[in-house]
Amino acid sequence: MKFGIAVFPSKKLQDLANSYRKRYDPHYSLIPPHLTLKEPFEATDEEINKIAEKLHDVAKNAEPFTLRAYKISSFQPVNNVIYMKVDSVPELTNLYQSLQIVEFGDESPYSFVPHITIAQKLSNDEHSDVYGSLRMAGVDHEETVDRFHLLYQLENGSWTVYETYRLGGTS
Repeated sequence: MKFGIAVFPSKKLQDLANSYRKRYDPHYSLIPPHLTLKEPFEATDEEINKIAEKLHDVAKNAEPFTLRAYKISSFQPVNNVIYMKVDSVPELTNLYQSLQIVEFGDESPYSFVPHITIAQKLSNDEHSDVYGSLRMAGVDHEETVDRFHLLYQLENGSWTVYETYRLGGTS
């Protein structure tokens, strides 16, 4: 089964992201707006039970953090993804790094750029037009994040929460 680890922002930020995603992101119906902490990885039932236990330790040793989405950016020319850039605060970076150990699947092939995707799989012309208009609209949002989620992928390609982990061991 395929698993991943992500943070879901508040409803307010999800609503803003979805106002763009419903038009520009073909994955809109598969997963809510999120900040990926661990790229999708395969695990058996036995492996995921061990991973879930280790995630409790990771969460206990991690601190809540401020998620600040402060501008619209793009990964072009690598790919035509447009996203809300998220401030790379030390607590978020430390959490990300603690999830990159081998037990949680392979290390990401990408460097960590905290973001929430709002558009993807656009043609070059679409990307140029959409990126230009979204950059003018901008984003300025701040909230405290105190949890992350282990997700699994259903047969129809959508993602759902397997387990939620509170940061800092708070209940």
